[in-house]
Amino acid sequence: MDRTVGTVVRGLRAPIISSGDDIVQITVDSVLRASSAEGFSLRDRDIVAVTEAVVARAQGNYASIEHIAHDVRQKFEEDTVGLIFPILSRNRFAICLKGIAKSFKKIYLMFSYPSDEVGNALVDIDMLDEKGINPWADVLTEEQFRKNFENTRHVFTGIDYIEYYSELIRESGAEVEVIFSNNPASILKYTDSVITCDIHTRNRSKRLLRAAGAKKVYGLDDILTSSVNGSGYNESYGLLGSNKAKEDTVKLFPRNCRELVIDIQDKLFEMSGKKIEVMVYGDGAFKDPVGKIWELADPVVSPGYTDGLIGTPNELKLKYLADNQFSHLKGEELRNEISKYIENKKSDLKDSMESQGTTPRRLTDLIGSLCDLTSGSGDKGTPIIYIQGYFDSYSK
Repeated sequence: MDRTVGTVVRGLRAPIISSGDDIVQITVDSVLRASSAEGFSLRDRDIVAVTEAVVARAQGNYASIEHIAHDVRQKFEEDTVGLIFPILSRNRFAICLKGIAKSFKKIYLMFSYPSDEVGNALVDIDMLDEKGINPWADVLTEEQFRKNFENTRHVFTGIDYIEYYSELIRESGAEVEVIFSNNPASILKYTDSVITCDIHTRNRSKRLLRAAGAKKVYGLDDILTSSVNGSGYNESYGLLGSNKAKEDTVKLFPRNCRELVIDIQDKLFEMSGKKIEVMVYGDGAFKDPVGKIWELADPVVSPGYTDGLIGTPNELKLKYLADNQFSHLKGEELRNEISKYIENKKSDLKDSMESQGTTPRRLTDLIGSLCDLTSGSGDKGTPIIYIQGYFDSYSK
C-alpha cells in the first residue's frame, strides 16, 4: 500500500520535572513508553525535542533577585544606570528588573517605541503618523509620550508597562525617570553607564553605545554568566532566556545542551538501534498576525542539537514543477516523473528556480517552531516532542 502520511508530530506526556531529575533517562523512557503504548516504531532520522524549560528545571538552574543584584553591583560602582530597550513581559523581565533595580539609587528607563524588539506594542504605529512623531529621530520624555498617547496598555495583557516597570523600580528602592527613543546613544544624555536589555539587537546596541562614548556597558547576557553564591548561571546568555519561577526567582536558560542531546541520542541508539536526532528547543520563531508579536524572546530557538540537524532544507517546490516542467502530465505519470526528479535533485538548490518559495531557514529554527506550537506554554503536559517523516520527500 502507498504511504499516505508524511510528517507526524507527537507531543509526549512526561512526569513533572524537578531539580536534580535525570532528564536524559526521563526523555528516553518517555519516548519508549509512547512508542509501545501508541504502536509506532522508532526510525532512523526521527527527531526528539525537549523543551528548554524542563532541561533548566532538571539542572536546577535558578537565580534569585539577590543573586542578580549582587552580580550587577560587582559590575557597576555607580549609583545611576541607564536601562535600555526592555522587553514588555512580566514573565521575561519583571524579576530581572527587580534584581537590577536593587543595585542603584536611580534608573533612567528607556523604552523603544512604538513596540519592543519582539513586537509588544506600547502604541499602534499608525498613531505615530497621526501625531507627526518620527520614532527614528524623536526622543520623548514620559510627559510628552503620555500627552500624545492616552492608551498604552498591552493589547493582550492589559498592562501599562511604563507604569508597571516604573513601580517595580520604585518598590526596589530606586528613583526612575522614563524616556523613549530607538537610538541606544540617546541614553548617554542622562548617564554613561548602561545595561542593554534587548535580545537580538544587543550586540549592535553595545557597539553604538561604546562608539558614542559610554563609560560602562553591559547586557543582560553579561549578568550571571557564572555562579554567584551558589546560584544558577548561563555562561553564554546570562539572564537572556530566563523566565519567572517565583516572585523573587528566575529560571535561567539551560546549560550544556550539546552534551545533553548527544547523551540522549546515544541512549536511544543503545535502546533501539536507531540514529535519532535530538534537540533542545525554546521559543518558536514566528509572528502573531493579530498582536504583531514575534514569539522569539529566547536568544536562540535551540541551544543544543545533534549534527543531523545542522543546515537548511534543500527542497524543490512541487507546484512549480507541476506548473512548469511537467505541466503536460497528469495522474500516475506526473507522480512518477516528479518523484524521479526529486530523487535526482542537486545537493544545493539555493539558486535554483525550482526551489523558490521553499523556506531557507535553519532546520533547528523550523523544527523548534513546530515543537513550540505543539507543546504550547500552558498545561498540555507534553514537554517532549517526537517527530517522524520530517526529512522525507514525496519520492519516499
